[in-house]
Amino acid sequence: MHTKNIHNKPYDFKLLIKEVPELSKFIDGSGKLNFSNSRAVYLLNKALLQTHYNIKSWQLPDGYLCPPIPGRADYIHHLNDLVNSDKPIKGLDIGTGASAIYPLLGKAIYNWEMVGCDSNEPSIKVAKANTANFKESIEIKLQSDKSFLFKGIIQEGEYYDFTMCNPPFYNSLEEALKVNASKRSNLKIKNDQRNFAGLANELYCNGGEALFIKRMIKESVQFQRQVGWFTCLLSRKQNLPKVIKQLTKLKATHKIVNMEQGNKKSRFIAWKFTP
Repeated sequence: MHTKNIHNKPYDFKLLIKEVPELSKFIDGSGKLNFSNSRAVYLLNKALLQTHYNIKSWQLPDGYLCPPIPGRADYIHHLNDLVNSDKPIKGLDIGTGASAIYPLLGKAIYNWEMVGCDSNEPSIKVAKANTANFKESIEIKLQSDKSFLFKGIIQEGEYYDFTMCNPPFYNSLEEALKVNASKRSNLKIKNDQRNFAGLANELYCNGGEALFIKRMIKESVQFQRQVGWFTCLLSRKQNLPKVIKQLTKLKATHKIVNMEQGNKKSRFIAWKFTP
């Protein structure tokens, strides 16, 4: 993890349970959390937000994607290194979801001004409730036209130091379920219930993350003077050559920022256009 990430150490479950007592129901006699249970995962992340970031009113209805806080915080810390400015920072989270986790962490960790947008109206409603205590710093916008990512959100005269995004990962629901079946097998879960949550728009899209990011890069050209750095998580390393090829063709300055959380390796691609 990033050296500034406070989640570098093992979880202090005693401290977390003080904030969210229900979490204790999912910890076994050896002090381990049942990560195969989606409720347990939700309560853990809720406790992390309350304990370490003083975010007290965070809620997610059943079925919504629950973001792992340590990994999300890592993205924020690496973005801070990328922007590297002593001036007030303003960022835009594309596809913020119901959790609005990146705007919340950006505000809590670095006191950034944040905008989060999403095309799913029910998610927007929950996101607004989750950020209600930070209205002076966080704005939640509805993307009314699903054909676009930036258009309709970035207004004339606005400037963002960065944009960020956690794109839909899978090509289809079938692919998502197939991968989860493999994970259930590794976790020795015998039932057929998936151990993750997430709405359709959060989990998959036509073409998966590769096509989504290529679409984002194409549209970013129109807003190159209004954004310092465009960034997007890229989970599958094999998709990098396609993305880099497109950025090179557009003569965009780009870099890959690698991240690690335990055994998990991830990365985000960052690009900008130089006059």
